[in-house]
Amino acid sequence: MTQMNKEQFKELIGKRVLVGDGAMGTMLYQSGVFINACFDEINITRPTLVEDIHRHYIESGADYIETNTYGANVTKLAGFGLADKVEQINREGVRLAKKMAAGTDVLIAASVGPLVAGLSPLGRITDQEATEAYRQQIKVLADEGADFIMLESFNDPRLLILAIRAAGEVCSLPVVAQLTVNQYCQTSYGHKAEDALVEIAAEPNVDAVGFNCSIGPAIMLTALEKVKDVVAKPIIVQPNAGLPKEIEGRMLYLCTPEYMAEYSKRFFEKGARIIGGCCGTTPEHIREIARAIHSVDKADIAARVAVIAEHSKDKSKEHVPVIKLADKSKWGAKLAQGQMAVSIEITPPRGCDLTSIVDKAKLCRDSGIDAMNIPDGPRASSRMSPMITALEIQRLAGIESILHVCCRDRNIIGLQSDMMGAQAVGVKNMLMITGDPPKLGEYPDATAVFDLDAIGLTHMVKELNCGYDVAGNSLAEPLSLVLGVGANPVASELEREIERFKLKVQSGAEYVITQPIFDVKMLKEFLEATKEYRIPVIAGIWPFTSFKNAEFMANEVPGVVVPDYMLQRMSAATTREEGRELGVQIAREIVEAIGDVVDGFAISAPFGNAGIALDVIKPFMK
Repeated sequence: MTQMNKEQFKELIGKRVLVGDGAMGTMLYQSGVFINACFDEINITRPTLVEDIHRHYIESGADYIETNTYGANVTKLAGFGLADKVEQINREGVRLAKKMAAGTDVLIAASVGPLVAGLSPLGRITDQEATEAYRQQIKVLADEGADFIMLESFNDPRLLILAIRAAGEVCSLPVVAQLTVNQYCQTSYGHKAEDALVEIAAEPNVDAVGFNCSIGPAIMLTALEKVKDVVAKPIIVQPNAGLPKEIEGRMLYLCTPEYMAEYSKRFFEKGARIIGGCCGTTPEHIREIARAIHSVDKADIAARVAVIAEHSKDKSKEHVPVIKLADKSKWGAKLAQGQMAVSIEITPPRGCDLTSIVDKAKLCRDSGIDAMNIPDGPRASSRMSPMITALEIQRLAGIESILHVCCRDRNIIGLQSDMMGAQAVGVKNMLMITGDPPKLGEYPDATAVFDLDAIGLTHMVKELNCGYDVAGNSLAEPLSLVLGVGANPVASELEREIERFKLKVQSGAEYVITQPIFDVKMLKEFLEATKEYRIPVIAGIWPFTSFKNAEFMANEVPGVVVPDYMLQRMSAATTREEGRELGVQIAREIVEAIGDVVDGFAISAPFGNAGIALDVIKPFMK
């Protein structure tokens, strides 16, 4: 593998998030290396130990591994009497990493840390001495074949800038620069995280900036939130596994791999493009982080819309009339005519018996409900095929279905085949969703596909409705599927959610179903922010069944926000009956509060109880 240049690095992190390795020092310490030893010298005294650590991180799913050269500058090595071994230690550090990464796509990050003493006048090292020390170390790392320079754990922005400039003087490799901040999001010199990082990012030779070390995931997230909107360059975060505690004479970091993985997803949501770990993180931590990030990242790449580009069409073919929304289905006709449309959501069974769900669909039909909403593997669970469930409900219960189509489990070929099949059997109403990554469900090791996200899927089905498949082949006749999408008016990254909603509408969406609405004010603000892209809005409604159920929705269902006052209100229910009645009453109040700003309702049947869903909507049915 040839060395990476700046353009290639920029293109790479523009396409996907890179997951880094974890702590080298922690692993060496756990292997019996004394804390007062020179960890960098291990490259030449115990190379197989370093190789084993690199191998474990690669096997855990790291996209890059850092060389064991963090302290291999002349000022630090001099303290161990090793000033004459700068070149040898750094050269071996790269060689060991490259040896273990051979035959893989794993990149080599050349680790470079701060000097042993601060810059004058507070310290004793001059700017010229610092620059020369970094020039010496970085040149060896670059010449030996590292892919990019990783400057890390700097608490002085001025020293970090000198290192960035020194790197530019001796090589053309990409440069990643990281500060370390405290629990107040300040450097030890008192610089605010956002001010310092803006200054660092202004350096023309730096390609990504961010934070590592000193703090755990929670405070690191706070630091990220402070800088994400003021720094134009890609951001890296590599937190410690919490704060160390002394246990039986050993300093241990207590953040679990699962905890680190959960925060890595939050880093991703806030825009970090490189995510790794620092002190206390082990291969077990990186394995969980890689699983989490690689799943959600693959699910989120909006650039995949380009896979189904318009240019693939044969423009010479005769134009095929597109079927109007009102002519596609009864559900579509209601949406087109501006009538209130109501669906009830029922999850397919875990087994093969559809008797109960068909009976519930008949009850909904007789109650005037327009369609049954059929999820596709909600929360990455395994249930009966939603396509078969939707088909059988229509065939046996005589009520239309809305079929959720999830990008997680099928590639672009399978998705097209399913859409043609749905058309053939008369399942016309679709809801295009990206889908929950397997990590969130019962099969965390299952492979996610995500050839497309919801935006790309919507565009793909729009093309099928125009008579063309993804490859530009014309169909015998166009499809006539109703294109629905999801939206979350209370998303933590609301600007991103609004932008994605606009892209969904531009890609062909004809209606939207929201996540369950509990905060009326936030829904109305979302509708105001998206009014120029207005399509029929179907509000999701979830009637609580108990205080426990309300707590679960508030704390464990992604994308749902339940106001505190609503939880307090539900806590007053002391029996199952009171909980159900209060939940229905709250849901009715929400329906009444938003009835004049939405076009219909998608009411969930909690725990499959269609009766509760019907109790919510009956007072509003004409």
